[in-house]
Amino acid sequence: MAVLDDLSGFEFEDLMEDVFRNLGYENVRQAEKTADEGRDVIMEEVVDGTRRAIIVECKHTGTVGRPVVQKLHSAIATFDFEGPKRGMAVTTGRFTKPAQEYAERLRQNDDPHPIELLDGEDLREIADEIGLDLYNGRIEILCDETLRPYDPAADVAASVQEAFRDIENIEAADIPTPYSQVTFRPVVAITADTNAVFETSVGVIHRINDRTRFVVHADRGHPRVADNDVSTLVTENFHATVDLDIERFAETFDDVDERRYGQTQTEYKDWAVDRLQDHHTTTVTYTGDNNVTYNKTCEPNRSDISIQSIEPVYLPEVRHTTDLGEYTYPYEYYAAGPSRATTEDGIHRCVHCKTSGTDETYTYCPNCGAIACDSHIKTERLEQEPVCTGCAVTERFALKTKYFYDDPNREAFREEYAAMPFHQKAMENKLLAAGGVVATLLIVVGLLAISGIV
Repeated sequence: MAVLDDLSGFEFEDLMEDVFRNLGYENVRQAEKTADEGRDVIMEEVVDGTRRAIIVECKHTGTVGRPVVQKLHSAIATFDFEGPKRGMAVTTGRFTKPAQEYAERLRQNDDPHPIELLDGEDLREIADEIGLDLYNGRIEILCDETLRPYDPAADVAASVQEAFRDIENIEAADIPTPYSQVTFRPVVAITADTNAVFETSVGVIHRINDRTRFVVHADRGHPRVADNDVSTLVTENFHATVDLDIERFAETFDDVDERRYGQTQTEYKDWAVDRLQDHHTTTVTYTGDNNVTYNKTCEPNRSDISIQSIEPVYLPEVRHTTDLGEYTYPYEYYAAGPSRATTEDGIHRCVHCKTSGTDETYTYCPNCGAIACDSHIKTERLEQEPVCTGCAVTERFALKTKYFYDDPNREAFREEYAAMPFHQKAMENKLLAAGGVVATLLIVVGLLAISGIV
């Protein structure tokens, strides 16, 4: 646990903005730092259906006296807000007795602008309650909840068995138990409001009134927005989280790993504001009073963007690897109970040409363990079972190439073929034989040449 006294004044204001947001206050934002008018953070709350503004004064000092609280009271009274207002004074240190008495007197007199006092000890207790750790003057995200890494009503490898169901020539009983591992990856769901109005001499030319919710991968390194499938998976299952119990999950998976959040709440907030600022920036064309056409770039200010919530949760990334013969098949996805977003499907992929996708037909080769597309799967001549072109032994008989599991099978067919009458040998070349008399004559000539007759 870091010492709050190590913070700079601006770091302390950043920290308090994050704390209040995690406590559930709405429209939490910092006042302009250029002029301290007795308010550093502004936010809102809804009590009994009534929206109320809260003006916060943050003091990074050892002791806060009565004059600071009095100044805050005046700032509340002059703050432009249509509705009830109250104040909050926050310090990393403590409040003097006169400051406490002044705040208490406001409460006892039912003053319309009461003030709540929070000292350093209160802040540490609040941080513990909301699951945040203060370190180096910032808030590190400490999360102990995760989406479910598997469907509790099914086996952990049920998704693999389901994927193999589309593969021809292999039964569920023939699929070995895969090696299963799960990595709990940190993500944050961010909700933000952007409200901005752009005016010129002709009036309002552009307006932004937008609520945005997106999911961010929060591992170490630069944050990145999750794609739509992952974002939907997270947001639709946020209500069904479970405790991140590594020991319990280790009983189900062969390997379990947990990743830490790479940045602080303040850094995610700043990153999100920058991204939304870029996202909402647009060029507007309008006609001025002089009938001249103008182009104006409308970029919202950072103060126009209010981060409403930063909700952390762990997203399980599950990876199964199944060994079949000479090949290993990976199957990877983000999980939320029975729901998942697939990131790698090595089962629906030809091992020879890398053709992939569930729209293709794939067949299992029991000879080597390959899963191959139609272009790389053949029928083994002797046993009439599938064999892939990667492992098959081949030989041309007359005008047709035959495929065999191995040399003994090929040798066995040689003997069988040598004993065949001419008409049976012709039927071994059905595609050509179906072409008519000319094709049949070609086959006969070929057979006679092989026999040394011509």
